[in-house]
Amino acid sequence: MGDRMKIKIRYNHSGGISRIENDARIQEVMINENIINPRKETIALGFVNKDSSGIVEFSAAEFEMIAQEIRKRVHLIKGVKIFGGSGAIRLEE
Repeated sequence: MGDRMKIKIRYNHSGGISRIENDARIQEVMINENIINPRKETIALGFVNKDSSGIVEFSAAEFEMIAQEIRKRVHLIKGVKIFGGSGAIRLEE
């Protein structure tokens, strides 16, 4: 399976509860800038697999909260690639 993200969705509807699970690779990271209203800027992850595709979109505040939590816990994750201004760094234990 390799480097693929897992997607798990649970939602309520008139017929009960449905669950969807899938895996996909991230194909694109999109940053939607809004010069007139910076609070409406978004970061989106486009994903695709053989049967489906989609977009997960975050507000800038949501993405920053996720990034802060990852920064705090990155030492717990094995085999992480960190991309920054100086390129990719691979951390392995």
